[in-house]
Formats: sequence, structure tokens, C-alpha cells
Amino acid sequence: METGRKGLVGPDPGTLSPEQLEQLRDFKIQTRIANEKYLRTHKEVSLLISSFFREMFLRRPENILEFAAYYFTDPRLPNKIHMQLIKEKKGA
Repeated sequence: METGRKGLVGPDPGTLSPEQLEQLRDFKIQTRIANEKYLRTHKEVSLLISSFFREMFLRRPENILEFAAYYFTDPRLPNKIHMQLIKEKKGA
């Protein structure tokens, strides 16, 4: 219950019921599972992120937002990722 200056005013309308908390917990679990499945079937996502971080740490740009914009709009990027996927498949 929420208390105000005049005493008790009733339950907090923003508080979730136990049933709603359980539904939220289940939703979070299902979302996490779905995200994991997606990432496992789309290896290119982790390649994009890891190669971006690798380049960022190697170059250490002053303006990270500008660097990210350049990096992700580089017309050669799809081919780079494709080549990395092929390289990983050959190594597996």
C-alpha cells in the first residue's frame, strides 16, 4: 500500500500482481530463449559485432559514433562478413 501525507491511500497502481510477475518472468525467459536461438542461427550477427569491436579497439577513434557510422555503412562490409563466415565453416 502506498502512504501519502494523509495516511493510507490504497494499493500502488504501478505494482504488479503475483500472477503478472509470473507472466513477466515467463515472458523474459521465452524472449531470452528466442534471442539465443536467433543468434545461434545467424552467426553473422556475432561476426559483425566482434569485428566492429576489434576495429574500434585497434583504432581507438576519438569520435566513436562517427566511426560506427562509417564502419557499418562501408560497402565492403557484407563481403568481409561473408568471407569470415566461409573461413569459419572451413575451419570447423
